[in-house]
Amino acid sequence: MVGSDGVHVGTVDHVDKGEIKLTKRDAAAGGLHHYIPLDFVQSVTDGKVHLDRPADEVKREWSTS
Repeated sequence: MVGSDGVHVGTVDHVDKGEIKLTKRDAAAGGLHHYIPLDFVQSVTDGKVHLDRPADEVKREWSTS
């Protein structure tokens, strides 16, 4: 998963209840699962999720529960 700036945000674990759960094993996760609203998704191409905002903004807005 990448932000609109092309910067890596995380690795998708699964999608549930309108949110994308990122795996906690990704280096960007800091050992925690993070959740991102589905409406942040701009597109999915070549198996990669592209978000509609820069990675820094996504990381400010994601949740851990």
